[in-house]
Amino acid sequence: MQGKTHEHIYTVRPLRDGVIADFDAAEQMIRSMIKLINKRSRLFKPALRIVICIPSGSTEVEIRAVRDSAEQADGRDVYMIYEPMAAALGIGLDVEAPQGNMVVDIGGGTTEIAVIALGGIVCNKSERIAGDGFTADIQAYMRRQHNIKIGERTAEDIKIAVGAALADLENPPADFIAHGPDLMSALPIEVPVSYQEIAHCLEKSLSKIETAIISVLEQTPPELYADIVKSGIYLAGGGALLRGLDKRLSDKIKIPFIVAEDPLHAVARGTGIALKNVENCAFLMR
Repeated sequence: MQGKTHEHIYTVRPLRDGVIADFDAAEQMIRSMIKLINKRSRLFKPALRIVICIPSGSTEVEIRAVRDSAEQADGRDVYMIYEPMAAALGIGLDVEAPQGNMVVDIGGGTTEIAVIALGGIVCNKSERIAGDGFTADIQAYMRRQHNIKIGERTAEDIKIAVGAALADLENPPADFIAHGPDLMSALPIEVPVSYQEIAHCLEKSLSKIETAIISVLEQTPPELYADIVKSGIYLAGGGALLRGLDKRLSDKIKIPFIVAEDPLHAVARGTGIALKNVENCAFLMR
């Protein structure tokens, strides 16, 4: 539906860069999600307990906006959890242990990097460079390099089909054929896109993520740093699915990087675990 609507229908993104961009749309989205799990008609509205993920770099105003949206959608007990903490729970890490674990969650709007120990975040960084930024990079590259105009949906398809962080892969994917209008003539053209091109066009964004990871490691206490070197750094989020990303980061930072099992759903899985154990999760915020 995205990019295919006429003037009487328009699509809205309630969240952008990890924070609420449209308050009313966010409230309606939460209400719709509640209806999916609560389909029976009741005389009285149920008292809902909700746990919502937020970027670790959220301001008080942004956190308040998320909480207000949930309360407006009939949430009684609304809790917040930082995304890297939720990702760590979803990966299966023991966040309460006296041991340092580092998580890099490359989501849609933000990349969350955090060192976690004893049920808390020791040091962290939130960068607004992530999946949406990769998609925009691909759109700009196709326009600049191939003189073809593609939409957000097509750029996303390219990212999924041939997205890569290295220009030399052991099992390279087949080229993706992109269709669209020529920017000069407006005539239809088709362009084969290789994974090497995508690795090249994402270079700048990936370098910024590398710099952010190194910045967090510089802030990490020595004992926790030693734990991280032994256990490795965990990658979660949709961005972790970029081919060769773990190898690129391992070669650059000299610490093993491990892609979590089903990284796309790690944060959602961790949020569900937190919701089931609200009483025992001291790191949840109200």
